[in-house]
Amino acid sequence: MATKIWQKTASNPEGSGAAHSAIVEKFTVGNDVAFDYVLAEFDVLGSLAHCEMLHSIGLLTNEEWKTIEIELKNILIEIAQGNFSIEEGIEDIHSQVEHLLIQRIGEAGKKIHSGRSRNDQVLTDLKLYLKSEIKNILGQTETVFNTLIQLSNQHKETLLPGYTHLQIAMPSSFGLWFGAYAESLVDDMELLLAAYNVTNKSPLGSGAGYGSSFPLDRQLTADLLGFKTLNVNSVYAQMTRGKSEKVLAMAMSGIAATLNKFAYDMCLYLNQNFGFIAFPDTLTTGSSIMPHKKNPDVFEIIRARTNRIQALPNELILLTNNLPSGYHRDFQLTKEGLFPAIQSLKDCLIMFDFMLQHIEIKTDIVKDPKYDYMFSVENVNQQVVDGIPFREAYKNIGLTIESDLFEPNYNLQHSHVGSIGNLGNEQIIASFNEIKAQFI
Repeated sequence: MATKIWQKTASNPEGSGAAHSAIVEKFTVGNDVAFDYVLAEFDVLGSLAHCEMLHSIGLLTNEEWKTIEIELKNILIEIAQGNFSIEEGIEDIHSQVEHLLIQRIGEAGKKIHSGRSRNDQVLTDLKLYLKSEIKNILGQTETVFNTLIQLSNQHKETLLPGYTHLQIAMPSSFGLWFGAYAESLVDDMELLLAAYNVTNKSPLGSGAGYGSSFPLDRQLTADLLGFKTLNVNSVYAQMTRGKSEKVLAMAMSGIAATLNKFAYDMCLYLNQNFGFIAFPDTLTTGSSIMPHKKNPDVFEIIRARTNRIQALPNELILLTNNLPSGYHRDFQLTKEGLFPAIQSLKDCLIMFDFMLQHIEIKTDIVKDPKYDYMFSVENVNQQVVDGIPFREAYKNIGLTIESDLFEPNYNLQHSHVGSIGNLGNEQIIASFNEIKAQFI
């Protein structure tokens, strides 16, 4: 068993406690090493900034800093090329990077941890990773948003029956339907921006939560790493562990909820009893015994995945609640829920846009007689325009429906199409772009 960076003496692999230590290590480390590979690039970037700062305050000589810088950049290249690994017995990514430096450059490698704790180190790694992934989610959400706007404009006058209580209600349009989900993503971006702002504060230099007696230049490392500002209070910097994850999970659950509702609409509208949309056979699945089936499996999987993502905030709350200030090993488990959820959300966004590119819209839906009553409100409104009080007009049209004497006015239908064609998409686009510009 390798010596840990926190051990004062070399461990004895043949000693009586070795088996017990192995059991403890297996249980406490768990799957964390696998998740550390995700953080590898960010750990090296954090170390580069920290060491540059140590050099600026005189804790590293010019020669030591240059040697460390060159080797850390070599490790970055190895990570990018897939040639990096965490050796057996090494606890985490931080230990592996320090271990490599000591192996390759000697004594200078032992100096990089000055003024730093694994607590603020992993916090820095995590926040850099979350910032990066938030921007990835933003980019993929924007792709879906743009597709929705394009479809909304394209089908702004294609009628779509509106439903309330799953009962036929009033006329809508595919333009309104697509545009509604585009605007929903605008609100979701507000939450994502809030998560980005929370993570865009550097914890580096807060140490184990109580600062350092070294004259660390925390602003320098924040600037080097692209953070907007600092978590100023060192105790609070540690308190952001768990909080950052929860805030992002809540933002992700907002996007997931939008995709989830849209996926349900897709499944419903593809159903033969609705028949509003269609997809090529290659994008649906069949049945092993029913040759007519075209199942919306993609949207059912998206619906299930997005339900899991919406459960994540509660999982993280239960995991991190009822803890006092300071670092606790419980926080390690936040990665197990959050990291896969980030990837799952990105996969759903990519797949959703792919399916939208191939959606087929039915243009003659309202010709079905069962939708005749859908325009009854227009008949009521026309009587109001003609001077009849609304309650009287409502009663008049209601009685014709009950007496089976109602006749839809197709001129009024045409009038309604014009009104629902006013989508407001320009304003929705402007709102999205205004939020997007704040991700700096």
